[in-house]
Amino acid sequence: MDNSLIESWFEIVPILYLGILSVIAIYGFHKVLMIWRFYKYRDRPFKTISPFPEEALPSVTVQLPIFNEMYVVERLLDAIAQLKYPPDKLEIQVLDDSTDETQKICQRKVAYLQQQNINIEYIHRPNRQGFKAGALAYGLQRAVGELVLIFDADFVPAPDTLLNMVDCFADPTVGMVQSRWVHINRQYSLLTQIQSLMLDGHFVIEQTARNRSGCFFNFNGTAGLWRVSAIADAGGWDHSTVTEDLDLSYRVQLRGWQCRYLPHVVVPAELPMEMNSFKAQQFRWAKGASQVAKKRLATVLRAKLPLYVKFEAFLHLTNNFNYLLLLVLLLLLLPYQIYVAHHQWQYGLLIYLPIFIGTTLNLLGFYWVSQYEQRAISSPWRFGYQSFFLMSIGIGMSLNQSLAVCDGLLRTGADFVRTPKHGVTKNSEIWTTKKYRGAKTKVLCLELLMLVYLCVTIVFATYHAHYLSLPFLLMFIVGYGYVLGLGLFQQR
Repeated sequence: MDNSLIESWFEIVPILYLGILSVIAIYGFHKVLMIWRFYKYRDRPFKTISPFPEEALPSVTVQLPIFNEMYVVERLLDAIAQLKYPPDKLEIQVLDDSTDETQKICQRKVAYLQQQNINIEYIHRPNRQGFKAGALAYGLQRAVGELVLIFDADFVPAPDTLLNMVDCFADPTVGMVQSRWVHINRQYSLLTQIQSLMLDGHFVIEQTARNRSGCFFNFNGTAGLWRVSAIADAGGWDHSTVTEDLDLSYRVQLRGWQCRYLPHVVVPAELPMEMNSFKAQQFRWAKGASQVAKKRLATVLRAKLPLYVKFEAFLHLTNNFNYLLLLVLLLLLLPYQIYVAHHQWQYGLLIYLPIFIGTTLNLLGFYWVSQYEQRAISSPWRFGYQSFFLMSIGIGMSLNQSLAVCDGLLRTGADFVRTPKHGVTKNSEIWTTKKYRGAKTKVLCLELLMLVYLCVTIVFATYHAHYLSLPFLLMFIVGYGYVLGLGLFQQR
């Protein structure tokens, strides 16, 4: 290759590198904006509406979409049977699409609860068309409730959950109410601790900040209460995306319905304990968000909405594009190291200091606030090492998530890959003896190639004394090494 072409390429590398970093930094500073909105608006009251008197409570249908959940479904049904609500105004639908022993477990439990005079119905569709969205739509055809309460199989709502949410619907403009997730197996492993930290950032900070500041926010697929007429007004459940919850949330809010987030109403749920299950879950969420961005973002930007609402919706729906940018950034690391080898050390300082300020500090502040507000910081050291692994695992997931974003932008629909749950909540229990496993994936091979590439990069950086880059390269290697290593070990 002509030397002039090589030199031209290496002159372009820092421009690309800094350009991508600048875009990533915008999303990083968005975390700071979220913190500001959280503190500014979290105490903003909703419009005051007199709560329902008991005799005027609306009828409610509880929908429980289930697919092969033999280890947790009885726990769910026991919890639902304890819900406090007038029995004549409550019906329960067990929407069981299972293909394994879960069917018999559900049927046996439903029969038992029916003998206890609980209004519960077992529904098994002839096919799984539309997956979860299809099951919910199928159940709505025969539902009698004015409101519909949805729980996934791994959730364990408290008896007063419904009563704590239903009064919001005294306001006829409210179409949906979302509660906050908490995690019953949070301390099981480092992986579950990191997932808890990630989800706390979303449920404690983001959902509160978006909802209270008047921006669009999303139903999280479970532990939420819907007005049936709002679902119908927005066009019903649509299974052309794998995040039907996010899609319906935006359509309902575009139609003018109000949605409310109740952070004080908490519902415990089980986190994935297997790396490949976690990756499959994150893949589905990233893919679905990309599909919704492709379908709905243009409509949001054209709608008669305040500019700040459109801006927040854009960052919300495109947030997973960060992974694609990060992957390109990782691929540019070695060419960039070669470029930096011909410059003074001050050049590296000029680059890496803004990286640290624009990304790392923002993320640390964001997750620190989410833990501080729950009084969940037991020690700075513990938060520090969890934050290090959170950022490392986020980097290690960049390949998996980038493929998800591309898949979402290029394809419509596709299979809904469930996240296996094992009913394990105590550290003394073992999940590896359970039947369910995360789907095997060829992404592991690509992750191995990326890990080798990063190792070559850190060797080059060390040889050329680029010591300022080593902490970042080490984080990248730890992230890919942990994601790949745990995935291979647990798959074995």
